[in-house]
Amino acid sequence: MSTKQSQLSTSPQTLFSRIRWFNLAVLSLTPSFGVYGACTRPLVWQTLILAISYYFLTLLGITAGYHRLWSHRSYKASIPLQYFLAICGAGAVQGSIRWWAKGHRSHHRYTDTELDPYSALNGILYCHIGWQLVKPRVKPGHADTIDLSNDAVVQWQHQNYFVLVLTFGYILPAIIGGVFWGDAWGAFYYAGLLRMTVVHHCTFAVNSLAHAFGDAPFDDKHTPRDHVLTALLTLGEGYHNFHHEFPMDYRNAIKWYQYDPTKWFIYGCQLFGLASQLRLFPDNEIKKGELNMQLKKLKTTQDSLVWPASPEDLPIVDWETFQRESKERHLIVVSGFIHDIADFVENHPGGRALIVSQIGKDATAAFFGGVYDHSNAAHNLLSMRRVGVLHGGVEIAKIEPTIPTLRVVQLDVST
Repeated sequence: MSTKQSQLSTSPQTLFSRIRWFNLAVLSLTPSFGVYGACTRPLVWQTLILAISYYFLTLLGITAGYHRLWSHRSYKASIPLQYFLAICGAGAVQGSIRWWAKGHRSHHRYTDTELDPYSALNGILYCHIGWQLVKPRVKPGHADTIDLSNDAVVQWQHQNYFVLVLTFGYILPAIIGGVFWGDAWGAFYYAGLLRMTVVHHCTFAVNSLAHAFGDAPFDDKHTPRDHVLTALLTLGEGYHNFHHEFPMDYRNAIKWYQYDPTKWFIYGCQLFGLASQLRLFPDNEIKKGELNMQLKKLKTTQDSLVWPASPEDLPIVDWETFQRESKERHLIVVSGFIHDIADFVENHPGGRALIVSQIGKDATAAFFGGVYDHSNAAHNLLSMRRVGVLHGGVEIAKIEPTIPTLRVVQLDVST
């Protein structure tokens, strides 16, 4: 049975017993009450600014904190920064750091297998939100979290998680809106519930969209892909192909023009002494991954093209036979190869008379600059008209390969 079948094909009774009721309540009631609030409470500009700001802060708690700091240890954070990110992450309401990072490490270790807690092979709906709502039939693979168990900030957040969620996920937005511009309920609905819903699904998009759409510029062995839309939704997490190839790198985007505000935030924290030891994967190895994929694409293109006949497959013709057949066919010799140019006579850029004057002759000198030094395209076009090899005109063993050879090497860039 396939992975997709093993996770989703089950009886209603079994499925009922596998439902994660608490997650279902949070992920259904939160947007429902949020929509109700949006229908009953007008949105004022101050509340809109709060909702957008809180979206960035809480999502940053996930991307810079839960993900890049604690799941991948891609940089070191000062204690104040750790508490800040832990609180922001709690405001996103996606589980504690310890729970979140454990699942994510398992995802990286067992990507696209049955042991992957949100494997893309189970379908886009399951890896987006289904895994949150239904317990898997196959227990996720083990991931080492000893470092998290020994982390004081992680343990503090885990022990106080529900208090932090209520305080920073639901109550604080309402307090800010009520105290400063008298819109507690509006802030609760928009900056609390609806903002939380958007953050949820933006994060889930990394598990679904980033494994389904986009490019694989570094490796196509697994499903992760780079896509600018996913990056825009997730503060830079959408360059997922790079991330899965080089997970210890504090960056997701390496080009200057790519959107990765999480990277900029971490770098900015370093400038202010709040972060240190930002980890970078060796640039030489990153370029190897890019080159390998470029060669694979070129090889695919090469295999789709029609190339000249191999010299070994052409008949060997003596000069007398060539002369005789040239009276009936439009044959010329260039570099020891006999070419039939009948279908090109009328299309010759230099005019019909010039090319006809070379029929039955060795036109090598004329072709290579005696009349006109032809372009690479002209050489390619002429080679497709080879019909024979002139006896004594070409030494087969010394012929350079006509078809360029691309060798795709699988480079090991694992960490």
